[in-house]
Amino acid sequence: MVRSSATVPAVREDLERRGVHIVEDDGTPQVGLLLFDVVGPELEAALREWSHASGARIIAIALHADALSAGKTWRLLAAGAKEVVVWQPDDVAAVIAARWERWNEVDRLLESPLVSSYVVGGSPVLRQVLRQIVEVAVFTTTSVLLLGESGTGKEQVARLIHSLDRRPDKGELITVDSATIVPELSGSEFFGHERGAFTGAASRRDGAFALAHKGTLFLDEVGELPEALQAQLLRVVQERTYKRVGGNQWFEIDFRLISATNRDLPAEVERKGFRADFFYRIGTWTFRLPPLRERREHILPLAEHFAQLSLDKRERRNVILDERVCEFLLRRDYPGNVRELRQVVERLCARHVGVGPLTAGDIPPDDLPPASERAEQRLDSAVEEAVQRGFGLKEISQVAREAAIRAALSAAARNVPRAAKMLKVTDRALQMELAKRQD
Repeated sequence: MVRSSATVPAVREDLERRGVHIVEDDGTPQVGLLLFDVVGPELEAALREWSHASGARIIAIALHADALSAGKTWRLLAAGAKEVVVWQPDDVAAVIAARWERWNEVDRLLESPLVSSYVVGGSPVLRQVLRQIVEVAVFTTTSVLLLGESGTGKEQVARLIHSLDRRPDKGELITVDSATIVPELSGSEFFGHERGAFTGAASRRDGAFALAHKGTLFLDEVGELPEALQAQLLRVVQERTYKRVGGNQWFEIDFRLISATNRDLPAEVERKGFRADFFYRIGTWTFRLPPLRERREHILPLAEHFAQLSLDKRERRNVILDERVCEFLLRRDYPGNVRELRQVVERLCARHVGVGPLTAGDIPPDDLPPASERAEQRLDSAVEEAVQRGFGLKEISQVAREAAIRAALSAAARNVPRAAKMLKVTDRALQMELAKRQD
C-alpha cells in the first residue's frame, strides 16, 4: 500500500527487490507505506483516517531529512504510524523489509489454529494485546507479566506463550501457585533441598527453578508472594543462579519467567506493598488482559466454544444456541469473566438432552434472571417488534400506556384504587385516563 505526496519509483524498486511487494490501497488490513515530504495537519489527518479505517500498520517514510524532526516523529506516531524513518536506499529498505517479514509472520500466527486453541475471540481490544504477546513469545525469551481480573484467561495466555516459544531445546512449563505457598516450605518449593536439610527431608528434591530449566516458570498469583520471598527470588531472576536449601553448590539455570496477578501491581508498588525492584524484574513486558465486559462480542463465540468442549464429552456434533439462550448469555453480567461464562455454559450443557439446540429450558433455575428483569426483556422485545413494524414513538407510548392500565385493572379485579397503586399514580389520575378512553 502506498499513499504519498511525491512519486519515488526508486523507493518501490528497492523495496520490491528485497521482497516487499507494494500493493495499492485495496482496503485490506496489512502493512502500509506512507511516503511524505511535508508533515502538516492534512498529512496527520490522512494518516489517522487510514490507520483506523483499514487497520494497517503504517511505516511513515520521509523523503528527505529536512522533512522530519523529533516533534514531527511523535506527532506521526500519535496519528497511527508504527514506524517513522528517513529514506536512505540501502539501510531503510532493509529495515522495512525486516519489519514487513516480522509483522506478516505475527499476523499468520494470530490466525493459526494454535493461537485460537488457547484464545477465542477477535475483538480489536483483544487482538491488539494478543498481537504483542505473540511477537514477544516468538521472538524473545524475556520475562512477561500478565495483569487482569480473575478469570480473564491469564493462565491460558501463559500456556500460549510457552507453546509459541521457539527455543530448540525448550523444556517444560512449570506452574507455581504463589497463593498456596507455605512460607516455611517456600525455599524447598522454589530452590529444592538437599537430603537432611530439615526435619522430614529424607531425600534430595528439585525445586521449581530446576524443573523449569530450559523451559518456562509460570508464577500464578505473583501478587500474593510475601515481601521476604520476593527478595529471595529476585537474585535468581536477576542472576539465573540458585542453591538448594541445605546445599553449597550454585546451579545456573535458563528459563523464561511468566508472572500473573489480578492485583494492581503498579499501585501496590506505589503503596510499598510490593517490591519495586522485583516488579521491574518480572515485568520486562507487561500486558493487561481485558475483562469480558470490554469485549462482549466474544460472549457468544466463547459460549459456543465451551459448549462444544462440554458436549464433545458425550457426543460430537455442531453446537447451536437458540435465540433465547443467546439473549440470556448476552444480557448476563460476568464478574468472574471468561471463567464464569464457561461455568454457566457447562451448567446449561449438563441439563441438555437430545440433539437439538440449547434452549431456555436448559438454563438452571438459579441462573434465570429476576422476574423484573425478565419482564423488562419481554417489554424490550415487544417494543423492538413494534419499531420493526413501523410504529412511531408516539404510537408505541400510547399503546404501552393502555396495555399497562388494562393489566393493572385485570390484576386488581377492576378495583381502581388498587390498580392506581400498582401503577404508582393517584386514583384521580387513573380515573381521568379511564374517562379519556370512554370518550
